[in-house]
Amino acid sequence: MFGDFLMKQMLKRQLRSLPKAVQERVLAAFEKNPQFFKDLMGEIAKKVKSGVPQATAIQQVLMSKRADLQKMLLDQ
Repeated sequence: MFGDFLMKQMLKRQLRSLPKAVQERVLAAFEKNPQFFKDLMGEIAKKVKSGVPQATAIQQVLMSKRADLQKMLLDQ
């Protein structure tokens, strides 16, 4: 799907400062469950629109989904 391709490219740009092994693990998790990442981005966007600074919104959403994210990254 074209939308998944665009999200993957955006994710690659955001991850470029991380070690290659970490990048590959995150990208593999994205490929395995793209809907999870779309939902994360949707929640972040909703918080930003409500006035929460972007960095804070990202931190809040990632903390709320921490267990799911860890499980996905460690199950590979």
